[in-house]
Amino acid sequence: MLRDKGKEMKSGDNLKPEIEGFLNQAVRRGLATPLDKLMEGYRLTAKSEGKSIHTIAIVAAAVRYLGEFLANAGYSADVREIGASELRHFVSFLQEQPRFAQHRFTRPQAERLSGHTINGYMRALQAFWAWLDREGFILENPFIRIKIPKAPKKVIPTFTEEQLRQLFAVVDVASDTGYRDYAIMLTLLDTGLRCSELNGLTLQAVNLDSRLLKVWGKGSKERLVPIGAKVQKALWKYTTCHRPEPAMPRYDHVFLTRDGRPLTKNRLESIVGHYGKKAGITGVRLSPHTLRHTMAVTFLRNGGDVFSLQRILGHSQLEVLRGYINLALSDISRVHLRNSPADNLELPTRRVGGRNLPKTGKAGKED
Repeated sequence: MLRDKGKEMKSGDNLKPEIEGFLNQAVRRGLATPLDKLMEGYRLTAKSEGKSIHTIAIVAAAVRYLGEFLANAGYSADVREIGASELRHFVSFLQEQPRFAQHRFTRPQAERLSGHTINGYMRALQAFWAWLDREGFILENPFIRIKIPKAPKKVIPTFTEEQLRQLFAVVDVASDTGYRDYAIMLTLLDTGLRCSELNGLTLQAVNLDSRLLKVWGKGSKERLVPIGAKVQKALWKYTTCHRPEPAMPRYDHVFLTRDGRPLTKNRLESIVGHYGKKAGITGVRLSPHTLRHTMAVTFLRNGGDVFSLQRILGHSQLEVLRGYINLALSDISRVHLRNSPADNLELPTRRVGGRNLPKTGKAGKED
């Protein structure tokens, strides 16, 4: 039985007619509502609401994985029959799965899925069920009665100053591709941009005079990100001397491949990984996101305030920055422990009557 069977759908004007027709019929007649059909409705609704392609893909992957589990376990894939018990069984199932079991190109590994992966799957399903609830496809949201396993807290990986010197030292800036890669990594380090934000950066969004980049972040939110003098110079030189001709006029992205096409996330990750391995850097993940972490922690260590960092990185909540703050503070504590003014200064004391007392003047009074 569906809740509010007669209520008008809120899916959005951009839904395909056949999907919208199916959703309306399902509400009116109580038709079977399998996961795969409803996922297409969610996809179109989420797109019309401005959710990123990456976010939608994560939800789609989680729903597909759940559907496979339900089919293999003999459970119904009708959302009206999927309750808290089935979802708890799915969590238990995930906790026993090897890493990369669902990956198309990587073989499964002996280690089990991490707590972060399981947490990500369940939060994606929670978003999908929230949509089902809003649209009236379910009588009760089972996630009300489910406690999603918390993701374990990880130490945020960052590059050291020496590793950064090694990373940039192996880039051949004399070549067009090498200078592009140098400009990319320098921009990532100075701004903390996400992969999607850097790849989507257009020539019109770069204001070298004002040293500002207009960036489209998560949820299609626009923000201005400042750049330093080194990045200003690098972007000017790349776009003036090293940027290839676009393969098509509509490709106005700042960074292009050698054949003039926009970079992909995988390509950006491979660039950082390539130079990291070439430099012999170990003990830290060689990825663009590590440069983002490094920017955040270094910004705080150098005296930047957390509110400015929040705006630069595009985080809507300060809580997300807690890991950066803790890491920066712990670094400051270690530096103080090593360079404490009092600990590194031999202060003379005068022992009087078995007690350490301050030095006194001629009249016997404290100076």
